[in-house]
Amino acid sequence: MILAFLVWAFTLFVTAYFMFTTWFPPGINAHAAAYDQQFRLTLVITGVIFFLAQMALGWVMFKYGDDGKRAEYSHGNNRLEVLWTSAAAVLFVGLVLMGTTIWASVHFTDPPADSMVIEVNAKQFAWSFRYPGPDGKFGRTDLKLINDSAGNPFGIDEKDPAGKDDVVSSAVKVPVGKPILLKMAARDVIHNFFVRELRLKQDLVPGMIIPYHFQADTPGKYEVACSELCGLGHHQMRSVLEVMSEADFAKWMQEQLAQKQ
Repeated sequence: MILAFLVWAFTLFVTAYFMFTTWFPPGINAHAAAYDQQFRLTLVITGVIFFLAQMALGWVMFKYGDDGKRAEYSHGNNRLEVLWTSAAAVLFVGLVLMGTTIWASVHFTDPPADSMVIEVNAKQFAWSFRYPGPDGKFGRTDLKLINDSAGNPFGIDEKDPAGKDDVVSSAVKVPVGKPILLKMAARDVIHNFFVRELRLKQDLVPGMIIPYHFQADTPGKYEVACSELCGLGHHQMRSVLEVMSEADFAKWMQEQLAQKQ
């Protein structure tokens, strides 16, 4: 009897905790809003099932506890077993399919034609971002020219005129409301680009150029973290996504170009 009350009390505590916990920081784009809505729906459905199942467990313990009588074996009810197993399968597969559409909307759709293209280079244990400059073209690169200490993590060939106005930054800065296309590559091991406010994660695999697009609609500074264990300095591999107004972004870009002259 005491154990039944403990089960009920624990169930009420856990249910209340999940209901009143803030799970994520505020989202900053439409994808984050859809993600959060799906998360809340999943949490409500699974929470109701958890609550009912645990309360029923407590009731069974309370009603059929040890009363001194001889225990009897029951084979159960095959029809009920099939019914609730099928219902659970349909329910959870349905939730998975609904969540898959949100994931596919990012990974299986083309970026808008007017997207700003930014190259991303990940290495142990730092991020680098490259912008094409006013000419809209990225300069030629060569692995032999990579020199981190000289500020050339991409190996830009200075002999290529298209690369003279390329801007390289350790933080990614984007205009608010502007579609962004990242072309991401890893130099050494698998890394992962993760911005929790965007609700987006993407692995970067050595030898591959991986496209990844998003749009940030709320100005501010947000952490860019590597969420793939990539070595001893993994915890230090952080950068910043700064979402700026169009005017502030244009000013920043002009400042970067002025430093190259």
